[in-house]
Amino acid sequence: MSKSHEIADRLSRSENVIAFTGAGISTESGIPDFRSPGGIWANSQPVLFQDFLASADSRHEYWRQKSVSHSDFKNSKANAGHQVLARWEDAGRLQAVITQNIDGLHQDAGSNKVLELHGTAREIMCFGCDARYGAGEMTEKFLADDQVPTCPACGGLLKHATVSFGQQLPDDVLEEAIQLTSNADHYFAMGSSLVVEPAASLPRLAKQNGANLVIINRDETPQDDLADWVIHASIGDTLKAIDKYLAAK
Repeated sequence: MSKSHEIADRLSRSENVIAFTGAGISTESGIPDFRSPGGIWANSQPVLFQDFLASADSRHEYWRQKSVSHSDFKNSKANAGHQVLARWEDAGRLQAVITQNIDGLHQDAGSNKVLELHGTAREIMCFGCDARYGAGEMTEKFLADDQVPTCPACGGLLKHATVSFGQQLPDDVLEEAIQLTSNADHYFAMGSSLVVEPAASLPRLAKQNGANLVIINRDETPQDDLADWVIHASIGDTLKAIDKYLAAK
């Protein structure tokens, strides 16, 4: 019996299934991993949150970087991996997706219960009045005049609704992710290096609470030894194979 067949068999007998996803599921949609050779951090240093708040030059660099990544997000489509997870949720097999990604592709595929640990790049938020704007609108404004946009409502600082380096994860989202993880009996960790905390602790927490742990990732992770199944292959192809066995049951 193949690993995909074994996972499908166990999945069919599980009641609380959670998927945890990282950049690797979105690279299959053509979005570069920020840390990869083609990613933005190959040639740029990420702007720290405290620098964004303190420096106009840092805010300009932040918006420059975000305008580059925005084109990748805008042109991307949900792939087979996203679609399988959405089908599983619709069929009642999957309770939620917890993601480190900010691209919104899980929602595009049809997933409804998505916890975005690092926020969303699809919205711009104002620090002054909490107003929200579409990222496309404000990115186009920045590119048109090469000036950091300010809030049309109050003139406040504008930043993508994402968690920057040095910025805390939203407490409510993290707490819900911990609760869902703690109650899981089957846990998929996919496309994550499993080194960025606190998110990297979630698969370990699932295993400690008795869940079957599946790691699907292109490269090895520090948690491979904890997993019940480890697959170093395409996430989309692997999930399609598991889904095929599920459909046959």
